[in-house]
Amino acid sequence: MSIAKILVVEDDSELQEALVDTLSLNGFDVISVSNAEDALVALDDDIGMVFSDIRMDGMDGYTLMTRIRAIKPYLPIVLMTAYGTIEQAVDAMKSGAVDYIVKPFEASVLVEKAKVYFNRDASSEDDFVVADPATQQLKAMAQKVAESDASILISGESGTGKEVLARFIHNQSNRAKQPFVAINCAAIPEGMLEAMLFGHEKGAFTGAAKAMPGKFEQAQHGTIFLDEIGEMKPELQAKLLRVVQEKEVERIGSAKLIQLDVRVLSASNVDMKRAISVGEFREDLFYRLNVFPMRLPPLRDRPRDIVAIAERLLHRHCGSARVEPMVSAQAMKRLIQYKWPGNIRELDNVIQRALVMMSGDTIQEQDILLDDVYVIEGAQQTADSLSESDSMDSNVSQALRETVVHHVEDSTDADFKPLKYPLDLKTRETELILETLKQNSGHRQKTAEDLNISPRTLRYKIAKLKELGVAVP
Repeated sequence: MSIAKILVVEDDSELQEALVDTLSLNGFDVISVSNAEDALVALDDDIGMVFSDIRMDGMDGYTLMTRIRAIKPYLPIVLMTAYGTIEQAVDAMKSGAVDYIVKPFEASVLVEKAKVYFNRDASSEDDFVVADPATQQLKAMAQKVAESDASILISGESGTGKEVLARFIHNQSNRAKQPFVAINCAAIPEGMLEAMLFGHEKGAFTGAAKAMPGKFEQAQHGTIFLDEIGEMKPELQAKLLRVVQEKEVERIGSAKLIQLDVRVLSASNVDMKRAISVGEFREDLFYRLNVFPMRLPPLRDRPRDIVAIAERLLHRHCGSARVEPMVSAQAMKRLIQYKWPGNIRELDNVIQRALVMMSGDTIQEQDILLDDVYVIEGAQQTADSLSESDSMDSNVSQALRETVVHHVEDSTDADFKPLKYPLDLKTRETELILETLKQNSGHRQKTAEDLNISPRTLRYKIAKLKELGVAVP
């Protein structure tokens, strides 16, 4: 039935096996784990739904649900509970679970819940938080264009919330009750992307043990979101063009055409016009995808959104597990004045740090640990002083401004000494990656080739940088 998978979290081994067998027999791919900690490790972009027990040793299902909602607010979560914890399950639904099942239950109940919620979007329209006039206008425009089936290409820097905007458009459309299927075109190895998008028949290639539908089929009657579309190879672009143009798909290894009723949304942080001019992206496909262009501004250009998004992140990370703290005026001022090179991803990191560092019921200015101060083997320098250091090579200066090594509290410019060259290999590696990405306008495949590393290795390193809040082109 699907390439996406259902994650089952159950510490009773016999029940876990029964759940997996039931779902597998009904065409679902299933991953099972025995505790919440392993569930968080298994949580990746291939997971389309979660079934979780509530009572487990260590982290319970309720806490797991709040953690998942903080990371992936759109992921449907169904809790499994014994009769005595129904009240807790109801509370969990108020905090983001889509449903619950009371044990013991029939296999048909489990399958029915899977069919209802699998690959559905569990987020609300309010997940696209706006307060700035620029994004308020964008949201109004998104609501209007959602009523049509026009293809939309969303542009913007990494971490600005392009997928959140795409999900908002889907939720505002008449397809809202149908699947929203997202795929990151840069995160899938080149040899697998075609099969992931279009599906394949059994035996179509080595390792194809059974027939699998592609993402387009999974999105039937709903919406498919093609993230980082600018990273797709030209050969695959030609096949995608035919699918978008003819509204039909042919699985690898099959001669049967499958008619599609799918709306296509896409996004890129690559300069698409430049990519077209140098032959890296097909112009005809660009115009098919770019029927209605939308640009999401970086966070630094919408300061009022910083306050609103920070409040939403606080609410999401606190959930019902702790009292949501206040944010002091000085702390909020510090957030607003920062340039946020890592956009919302970086803001999310800073909010989580503040929740760890705070004392009492208010986040103070000293709890806001920003990624603008670095330590390299004892020598320290702020991002501002780096930009003012004429003696430092400009490329190194740029990389160091964007590389997070360590944050130092209560530091002043007098504490720092300029370095002419970075002293550790990790910093130099980061410089090379960022500079090469910049030279290639963010194109991952070309960057990997220039660095003589595999695209998979590059994606891993970029993911690690983004976790640190580094602005990646």
